[in-house]
Amino acid sequence: MMKVTVTGEVDSLAPHALTRTASAETRTHAPSRFADYCELTKPRIAVMALFTVAAGYLLGAGANAEWRVLLHTLLGAGLVAAGGSALNQLFERKIDARMRRTANRPLPAGRLKAEEAAAFGAGLAGAGLAYLAATVPAPATIACAITFVAYAFVYTPLKTVTAWNTAVGAVPGALPPVIGWYAACGWDGWAGWEGAAVLFGILFLWQIPHFLAIAWMYRDDYAAGGLKMLPGCDASGRRTAAVMTLTAFALIPLGIIAPAVGLGSWLFAIGATACGLFFLRRAVEFTRHRTDEKARRVLRASLLYLPGVFAVLMIDALLVK
Repeated sequence: MMKVTVTGEVDSLAPHALTRTASAETRTHAPSRFADYCELTKPRIAVMALFTVAAGYLLGAGANAEWRVLLHTLLGAGLVAAGGSALNQLFERKIDARMRRTANRPLPAGRLKAEEAAAFGAGLAGAGLAYLAATVPAPATIACAITFVAYAFVYTPLKTVTAWNTAVGAVPGALPPVIGWYAACGWDGWAGWEGAAVLFGILFLWQIPHFLAIAWMYRDDYAAGGLKMLPGCDASGRRTAAVMTLTAFALIPLGIIAPAVGLGSWLFAIGATACGLFFLRRAVEFTRHRTDEKARRVLRASLLYLPGVFAVLMIDALLVK
């Protein structure tokens, strides 16, 4: 939302001139409606989710991968993810209005109406699920529907109820590669569920230190919005650091055992362990010095860990398998 600083020079303008000036500034600086609708979809989060959907599909399909099915899966899952994000912002619009980092989002800033966001979000999600139902195996559509419901209607309201919301939200956040896996394997994928389970576990564990780092950096802002985050009720940061370190550590054995269930080989185990040790080191640093800068380093490490692990997994599939 545009901020106006009133000065003596502005006060001397005639009312109609001031109106024209403000309108011109609004036209210059305010996002377009198209940009606002795009912001409702949280495109950066959607891109990362679709990256893991694609990885899940390619790993599940192996040599039987079909680009047509992959594109159908990405399009449908992308529409559902966009719809879920729009409804998330709809439900949290009053919370967002109280937080500095989100106050300029389209809904709290008043650039879009709640009715518009509701229709947009529901329409995207419904279209995405219908598209998946028509183009990919049913288990993938079911997994996507569970992801949508858990994110928009379970995780979102729990954010103001309990600090456990991060763990609950990590469940729909970890399902995208499972969607891809079952788009590739269909009902037969249930026989090889171990690979999908490892992908789910990696994403589930990764999200905990990732989001706790963000919650620590913005703990005052989250508290102002009424969100129940662990750093908000952990002034010393000891519990936050302990959970960060524990979940970052758990990623290492998960990567090591992955080849035993048929996901990757020794190459992936080595690469995942190296990425995990790097991530763990940053979490331990936060344990020793619980500052915003150390939390930011954990966040950066998390943003390197996930694409690094999935890149190694894909390279492993291409070179070794």
